Amino acid sequence: MTRYLPRTVDLEMRELLGATGCVVIEGVRGCGKTTTAREFAASEVLLDIDEDARLLAQADPAEVLKGPPPRLIDEWQLEPSIWNHVRRAVDDRRVPGQFILTGSAIPADDATRHTGMRRIVRLRLRPMSLHEAGLSSGAISLKRTLAGESPCAGQHTIPVGEMAELICRGGWPESVDWPLARALRANRGQVDEVARVDIRGVDGVRRDPQRVRLLLRSLARNVGTAVATSRLAEDLGARDNGGIKPHTAADYLNALERLMIVENQPAWATHLRSRAVLRKRPVRHFVDPSLAVAALGADPDRLLRDFRSLRLLFESLVVRDLRVYAQAADAEVFHYRENGRLEVDAVVQARDGRWAAFEVKLGPRMVEEGARNLLRLAGRVDPETVGPPQALGVIVASGYGYTRPDGVGVIPIGALGP
Repeated sequence: MTRYLPRTVDLEMRELLGATGCVVIEGVRGCGKTTTAREFAASEVLLDIDEDARLLAQADPAEVLKGPPPRLIDEWQLEPSIWNHVRRAVDDRRVPGQFILTGSAIPADDATRHTGMRRIVRLRLRPMSLHEAGLSSGAISLKRTLAGESPCAGQHTIPVGEMAELICRGGWPESVDWPLARALRANRGQVDEVARVDIRGVDGVRRDPQRVRLLLRSLARNVGTAVATSRLAEDLGARDNGGIKPHTAADYLNALERLMIVENQPAWATHLRSRAVLRKRPVRHFVDPSLAVAALGADPDRLLRDFRSLRLLFESLVVRDLRVYAQAADAEVFHYRENGRLEVDAVVQARDGRWAAFEVKLGPRMVEEGARNLLRLAGRVDPETVGPPQALGVIVASGYGYTRPDGVGVIPIGALGP
């Protein structure tokens, strides 16, 4: 692929470069960090493929920083000493837009402890949303929805078979135009590399590749659920003689989070009118549902024979897209679960406290159930402390975008955008 597919973060990137000395683009390997950074950089050094540059960085990190700004330093975490030299250069130059760093792993805290006031800011890049891939019109804006605008869009149809293919393909820029079989092989190769190589590179700790594969498979079976770490460890034990201890599973999961392969969906901490007990455990998601499919060795045909898995993976795809759009609206994506069994798939809350809640339903026949859950949630939340919802919406695979008489919107994923 030679053409650049505009990303939702492009505007944020432009604004940050105009306001701070260095922007660090963080994201899972293959999500397009280098390609996006190159759209803004005037010079570059690629530490993952330029051995001479890595040797120079080890000997004299300041030399690597020389070049017209913004200077791109790709996969900077391979030589962590660069960080402090970037920080010092930003201090000395006192001009915004000097450096762009990219990283496929979140380094140890001691390497990034000293960022300084406004010296260095982080920007998360995720795999492409359907809107970025050109598969959603974006007629229904999440940002405008958070401002109280009612959803309205023409019919957007993504047949269930096509949706299964989109889930399996994923939002990887390089493979967006590839034949599906080739894209599936690439996704499986990425999962294998995570288990074999990448997870060791996070901190140098040796971890059993086979157990990493089993853990990824267990996570894939439990995607979209709030499964406990201890349960994942037990699941591993059933498939690997002896299994692993929960604290070992937690260590593996932490490494996967630092690789940004998995991205948990935190629970919404809110104020309720009732005494209902909220569940605090995060919901498990891969950063892209295609990685769950790859970990299972599945394909579209298999998903179509397993509707429960297809439904949960569709929910995971929607959460991926909501995260991309929410970031552009200075908001975050949570889930809501209480012990009384009420569950709502996604709550998007802006930094200023405005919020909207969404249920995800693969089929239009489930819209009624989703609307009922959303209205129950709205009735439970204390409006004096949290405020009323800006929107309640059921996100579906296909259909028209409209608002029901009860105020709940119906939003086809093919119409949703930033």
